[in-house]
Amino acid sequence: MSLNTIDAKVFAKMFLAGAKNLESKKEWINELNVFPVPDGDTGTNMTLTIMSAAKEVAAMKEPDMMTLAKAISSGSLRGARGNSGVILSQLFRGFTKGIREYDEITIPILAAAGEKAVETAYKAVMKPKEGTILTVAKGASMKARELADAGETDMEKFIREVIEHAEYVLSQTPEMLPVLKQAGVVDSGGQGLIEVLHGSFDAFLGKEIDFSISEPAQSSSRQSAVNASLEAQANMEIKFGYCTEFIIMLSKTFNIKQEMDFKAYLESIGDSIVVVADDDVVKVHVHTNDPGLAIQKALKYGALSNLKIDNMRLEHQEKLFKMSGDAQDTTEAPAAEEETAERKEAGFIAVSVGEGIDEIFKGLGVDHIIAGGQTMNPSTEDVINAINQVNADTVYVLPNNKNIILAANQAKYLVEDKKVIVVPTKTIPQGITAVINYVPDMGAEENEASMTEEICHVKTGEVTYAVRDTVIDDKEIKQGDYMGIGDAGILSVGGDIEEVSFRMVEAMMDEDLELISIYYGADITEEAAQKLKGRIEAEYPSCDIELQYGGQPIYYYIISAE
Repeated sequence: MSLNTIDAKVFAKMFLAGAKNLESKKEWINELNVFPVPDGDTGTNMTLTIMSAAKEVAAMKEPDMMTLAKAISSGSLRGARGNSGVILSQLFRGFTKGIREYDEITIPILAAAGEKAVETAYKAVMKPKEGTILTVAKGASMKARELADAGETDMEKFIREVIEHAEYVLSQTPEMLPVLKQAGVVDSGGQGLIEVLHGSFDAFLGKEIDFSISEPAQSSSRQSAVNASLEAQANMEIKFGYCTEFIIMLSKTFNIKQEMDFKAYLESIGDSIVVVADDDVVKVHVHTNDPGLAIQKALKYGALSNLKIDNMRLEHQEKLFKMSGDAQDTTEAPAAEEETAERKEAGFIAVSVGEGIDEIFKGLGVDHIIAGGQTMNPSTEDVINAINQVNADTVYVLPNNKNIILAANQAKYLVEDKKVIVVPTKTIPQGITAVINYVPDMGAEENEASMTEEICHVKTGEVTYAVRDTVIDDKEIKQGDYMGIGDAGILSVGGDIEEVSFRMVEAMMDEDLELISIYYGADITEEAAQKLKGRIEAEYPSCDIELQYGGQPIYYYIISAE
């Protein structure tokens, strides 16, 4: 029997099915990333965002439309990660405003809700760009309005035609964004939205779908075994310099044989190995002298989260992997003295990755570090939790990544008892510059303006490796090549890290620049970093050159010029 209206029970199933379908396609969506870097995370961010809401929806026994709308809106808002996740959450926020007052959704209500969704999402983005998820959502909304105004009454036909038009708009995104066309991909966020729509339509049609939403749980016996293993490792002699920890969010098969093969590979490059596979996640701990090798191997099985690399030779102690039953919150509980400290006028939060960079921020007076960055964008709720832990009237948030700014801004509007200022830092060097230019004697608005102005004078380049063959910015890139990526695109490509890094700096330089800061990552030796520094010093004798250990994974060098 066909349905021409949608009640709360059916809509809940449609939402859960949309979430499950997106989750099943997340790795494929990750691979639509324009730049061939090992941190494509659109699918992961959108999945984590929608799953945050799906957990609340799945827990509801007999939802009405109002409570269902609230669960979807609040759950996705707090769980939003990355630009794509924040935009998706805003689409849900607007859409649920359009349906919450009704017991049943009709075609005209759907059309109006779609328009509200697009309006809300566009408002959330400071400079909306066409050829993205926003364009696909707008295309779907316009088709819905066209059909509703034409008097369409068949809900199945209505949804089918809306999705077909959305798919057509998605296919046109490469024509709107040349960078997509050159890379030979459609917009990844738009594709993610299409997968949500497909899953929802399947549920509407009554197809058999597993609607359960669950988190991987670790049994007490397994947890005890892991704890015992970690305790034993604490007493072992340190033979490898980097304690490397991460969670693999599986997108491919990881059976017993593959688990054994993966462990064997880790044993070939290090020791103190713990690999715990549990449903759709694998928790990994290894000591190695080359964390990049472990990371590259793990990326073959899925996306990474909660990645942490500690240099044990610098710290003189091992930081053991703390296993938790769910994908851990990146903001841990504050120390007791933090909670009871006298409230101060201003505090700072910085998103950071790499123990060296963490220490730099702490040395500059940053109160709280959120572990994050590429591949592991913190959620809106992570930022809110961090803000709550800083005992200050005004809290400055430094996202230090363009894909985290929207989530930070979303957190800003959900905090009521403090003034929150998000300084739009897109890179680690910009974040460092922002903190340095804070003046205690100036007011909050003056400091915000000053810091925002100063970060505009910072150029940043990052060196990583390519995960696939492609052509970007007219540069032919082969899998395994090193790439120097600047603020506006790829600056250098080649097979030698030092040469690629030096050419990147060359492309960044102009006559007004006076300071070059080099932060070398977990996979770079101090000797190699000193060699690069010497070469840059010889080429630019009028510039001050600073070299510091960053300890960041995936990016061999982060280099700034200002």
